[in-house]
Amino acid sequence: MSAVPKFAASRSFHTELKNRINAYFEESGKEQTGTASLFVKAIVLTVAFVALYVHVVFFTPSALLAVLECALMGAVGSAIGFNVMHDGAHGSFSKSKWVNQFAAFTLNVMGGNSFMWNMKHNLIHHMYTNVDGFDDDIDAQPWLRLSSTQPRHRFHRFQHLYFWFFYALLFIAWIFFMDYQKYFKGKIGEVPIKKMTATDQGVFWGFKALHLLLFMALPIYLVGFWAWLVGFVVFGCVAGFCLSLVFQLAHTVEHAAFPMPHETTNKLEDEWAIHQIKTTANFATDNKVISWLVGGLNFQVEHHLFPKISHVHYPEISKIIKQMCQEFGVTYNEYPKMRYAVASHVSFLRQMGRA
Repeated sequence: MSAVPKFAASRSFHTELKNRINAYFEESGKEQTGTASLFVKAIVLTVAFVALYVHVVFFTPSALLAVLECALMGAVGSAIGFNVMHDGAHGSFSKSKWVNQFAAFTLNVMGGNSFMWNMKHNLIHHMYTNVDGFDDDIDAQPWLRLSSTQPRHRFHRFQHLYFWFFYALLFIAWIFFMDYQKYFKGKIGEVPIKKMTATDQGVFWGFKALHLLLFMALPIYLVGFWAWLVGFVVFGCVAGFCLSLVFQLAHTVEHAAFPMPHETTNKLEDEWAIHQIKTTANFATDNKVISWLVGGLNFQVEHHLFPKISHVHYPEISKIIKQMCQEFGVTYNEYPKMRYAVASHVSFLRQMGRA
């Protein structure tokens, strides 16, 4: 395994930024965790998902309605991931540890695993963002080339045309293949995972079994194999595409940096906070509907700098971060519309396929 890279020693930017953000919360008297509106949203999304599941599985609607409901389940499921699971996994959903754990465990019910997510996302992606070989989020090889340091194959010339197909498959591949791959390999990218406790093992296998029961065995028994297969593929592909697109728009766009450590010193050029800003981009931050649906993950700069602050506070703290970037001469990447970010992502894929 390659040694993990080191960041530049200077932390003046990050220290000053933390001081200003802490001052904002002290002066406003706000908690850094979620508000009542976040709890209401979590309940609305969860009830909607359960209602859709119960209706499509137990009440056997017409084929067309069933397909539409499965697609809606995929969209609502991804919204639960963005709004509930994501904040819970970062410990920012609530002041209560058990509430955060409960929110994070929605991933386990959906078929993923909160332990693997914590290792992959919280500990690795948030530390070594866009560093090839360490950030698993930019490793879609050989199907997609997401960094200039990755090998290029002839078929990558067309990746800006076929990427949507692999994005749609993400969720299905995640729950049926990627979690198990990490489990048996014992590492994510080049980084070994920490040893799993007996509880971690029980959660991994217990919830994988529960997911198979709820999303495979029971539906197959009640509606038949082929009806289940069509519905599950629709559900999984919609969820996968939504999840992939939102996270990719944050880092694999034209203006995001892809730093690599120095060959001899193994050091990255910037301190950690500046590294996060350079490798991340926001999109459609003035669109309240998008912000509501994606759980503030269109404010990815704020999220990467302060993952333990709930996304409900990102619009306010973004003003402080923008001001800091202006003072320190750090470029703050932002696309005013989601379609601009999508266009930039497609253009980036085209460049990586032909460079």
